[in-house]
Amino acid sequence: MKIRPNLEQLREIARGYGFHMSDADLSSFLGLMDSTLESYSRLDQLADSTLPVRYARTGGYRPDPEENILNAWYQKCSIKGAAEGPLAGKRIAIKDNVCVAGIPMMNGSALLEGYVPEFDATIVTRILDAGGEIVGKSVCESLCFSGGSHTSDTGPVLNPHNHMLTPGGSSSGSAALVAAGECEMAIGGDQGGSIRIPSSWCGTYGLKPTYGLVPYTGIFPIELTLDHTGPIAASTADVALLLEAIAGEDGLDPRQKDVKVEKYTSALASDTEGLRIGIVREGFAWAELSEHDVDEMVKQAAQRFTQLGAQVDLISLPMHRDGIHIWRAIAVEGATMLMVRGNSMGTNWKGHYSTSLLDAYARGRLSRADDFSDTVKLVALLGQYMQNNYHGHYYAKAQNLARRLAKAYDEALQSVDLLVMPTTPMKATRIPGPDAQREEKVQRSLEMIVNTAPTDVTGHPAMSVPCGLSAGLPVGMMLIAKRWHETTILRAAHAFEQISGYQVHSQQTSAPV
Repeated sequence: MKIRPNLEQLREIARGYGFHMSDADLSSFLGLMDSTLESYSRLDQLADSTLPVRYARTGGYRPDPEENILNAWYQKCSIKGAAEGPLAGKRIAIKDNVCVAGIPMMNGSALLEGYVPEFDATIVTRILDAGGEIVGKSVCESLCFSGGSHTSDTGPVLNPHNHMLTPGGSSSGSAALVAAGECEMAIGGDQGGSIRIPSSWCGTYGLKPTYGLVPYTGIFPIELTLDHTGPIAASTADVALLLEAIAGEDGLDPRQKDVKVEKYTSALASDTEGLRIGIVREGFAWAELSEHDVDEMVKQAAQRFTQLGAQVDLISLPMHRDGIHIWRAIAVEGATMLMVRGNSMGTNWKGHYSTSLLDAYARGRLSRADDFSDTVKLVALLGQYMQNNYHGHYYAKAQNLARRLAKAYDEALQSVDLLVMPTTPMKATRIPGPDAQREEKVQRSLEMIVNTAPTDVTGHPAMSVPCGLSAGLPVGMMLIAKRWHETTILRAAHAFEQISGYQVHSQQTSAPV
């Protein structure tokens, strides 16, 4: 491959950096590059390091609309893992931002359409090693940057409870398929709430693990300090089972530091005796967002823990309200520099780089930039403006404040074992129509993350637990614990599930209402 630049290319780069150079200067620098370019040529001769593929499979197929009523499948397949294991007999959908060898991957965006990974993400290998069957790729939002379900270039995913409403995003297909009973478990991703939002609106159980508990290797990133992946399922027990299979260090993700893995299925209990639960005042009554029935249902659900032996009190966590502001600065500028300009992989970290994914996305990004969703265009315009004019000052300040935010959660979790608030301030919203204004589409993408986004910044584990129906729609209660204390969340969630009376599959209508 010929990679040596010419003078015109160097002239353009020099202008971009504000260098004032003559052609003689540029020719001199071009000569100085020769030895380094020899190293690049040598890299072309060396085989890249990739991730293993241990189980046979075919490429699957795109299901017809009759087989895909919710538009939640991107690709269907059957990849069977080990003959025995804890996930034997479980059908698992993989969010389409996760690489599965031989199965097309789109990540919700036409920019990646046609890309087929040649390797399995770490969590895919672990699922198959545990005996699970991967039954397809679930539709996700365009580059996963939406809490609604209307930005994917394959069309909106529909809520099983009401096809006019969104199931939430960005793991829209994952939660919808679990709620509809088309699989027992699914993988979701969470940078601003994308496991918990669709779990709240579909009435499934969805856990965002502690930052770094589950390796992100082989998954399309948004922002390295916000990226999480984890389980969505129809029961707490299945959440625990899937988490047990995928958690732990893989040696390829430097975000995994001092990881503490436990036997999550052993944490399930029928009571919460001795647990202290704090209802977080600041998680309720968001102006112009919160619905009264959602707030009241979550408060009443939290009080039900007293029936299970817990002590329940109202507490205050004032900095929770600043979490969304800190998240926005990190997400907007971080995603601009990594997901957009950095072609999803960026530089300056020691993790595994999926070079084929990077190449495919870069080609799409550069040739089809107009196909970015409005949410990503908004991020790129604002993020680049902030970088150009403030040179990363606000991103840096937000990351500094993130430590203060994490400390505020830590301090609150000294007086209680679990924090409780609504997962989303409102119930599922209407999917914007094809002729909707840009303002409506963006609002429906980003308005619901005020309670979920802060723990993506702090890294604390958080789970959406269905606590009932209001006007026929699910309401999610979010439980937050200390880092590495998923067992506390799962214990409480399982105990609540036993008395809630909520059955995931019996609630969906599979028809418009």
